[in-house]
Amino acid sequence: MQLEQMEIAVVGAGEMGGAIVCGLVAGGRVPAGNIRVSNPTRPKLEALECACPGVHITTSNKEAVRGAHLVVLAVKPQLVERVLGEMTTDLLPDALVVSVAAGVTLERLAGWAGEGRTVFRALPNIAVEVAAGVTAISCKNATDGQRALVTDLFASMGAAFVVPEERLDAYMSLASCGLAYAFRYIRAAMEGGVELGIPAAEAKQAVMATLEGAVALLRAHGSHPEAEVDRVTTPGGLTIRGLNAMEAHGFTSAVVAGLRSSLPR
Repeated sequence: MQLEQMEIAVVGAGEMGGAIVCGLVAGGRVPAGNIRVSNPTRPKLEALECACPGVHITTSNKEAVRGAHLVVLAVKPQLVERVLGEMTTDLLPDALVVSVAAGVTLERLAGWAGEGRTVFRALPNIAVEVAAGVTAISCKNATDGQRALVTDLFASMGAAFVVPEERLDAYMSLASCGLAYAFRYIRAAMEGGVELGIPAAEAKQAVMATLEGAVALLRAHGSHPEAEVDRVTTPGGLTIRGLNAMEAHGFTSAVVAGLRSSLPR
């Protein structure tokens, strides 16, 4: 089955569930009319309906998953077992179940979903909302074709990596928590720009464009970041002075410490 033909149910319309629905529509591969989203209360559903015209909304999980080829569980980790148990009899025999709940293992998912059911864990970051996310994916009982299909689904919303389950937490720290760290760098650079005399709004635009340029260079050249650093630093120059000052204040060690601290314990 092609991605464009799939009927997809998203159970949960919170921050991540809503981001996935919007990302699927923004990605353009899945027609809005093929997406059904459920939530126990209507305000979030109605907001999604306005943001993503054409998606189907319902307060019934059973109604959402009935006939769906792929079901995304976007509920709190402590609710996954109950929600999945309530709708197991309504799932198609070959429906794929994808959980985005942190910490809920594939073994537990497979046990709750029923014997032989293909299950996936996916940890997307919130930027899937604008089809610029990063998602790490692991699976159990999946064929190569099923694995490729789910990877293709999340790749339509950004970058997608199939990884061993034991590596999921590291990707969560790097990419999901990492978004917050990137936002804090932008804020810090903005504050520095203001101190240098640049209005805050202009500093924000300049910093964002600078980061976009850095990413574009790395993609275009396939280079290591340090190789690009070497291109813009000259002996006795201003850039190397700035870099050394940042390192003296713990730039790299602070980033690594933050990533380590955000691993689940």
